[in-house]
Amino acid sequence: MLSDESRVLAGILLLALVTVETGGMYMVKLVRGSAPATPFQLAFARAGHAHAGVLLILALLCQVLADSTEQAGLLDWLSRAGVAVAALLMPGGFFFSSMGAGRERPNGLIALVFAGAAVLAASLVSLGVGLLTAG
Repeated sequence: MLSDESRVLAGILLLALVTVETGGMYMVKLVRGSAPATPFQLAFARAGHAHAGVLLILALLCQVLADSTEQAGLLDWLSRAGVAVAALLMPGGFFFSSMGAGRERPNGLIALVFAGAAVLAASLVSLGVGLLTAG
């Protein structure tokens, strides 16, 4: 059985995957040339879409694993929700830093990708250590 925390977050994550599916429809438009985009924007759209899907699936897996640790407080939060936060930050960085007609380079919002990577790393380290030290 899942803990209440994992059950609720897993439900939210599954619903969030519907937004990735919707983004896939936009990706089809980009690839077919039905929506205007520079090669840079197309590459960042692909990267954002891929990161969103993969990180949400990983966040679902983390729910089951977090229930197997004995963590509390910040470490429990990192283990349980950190990957989900990274699933917002990293794709957001790809999408928001490439917005704008004819953009060829990322704007300052590319920092979200790096912030997401830091949260992702902290989350995975927290969960890994939590699993290795669980009784």
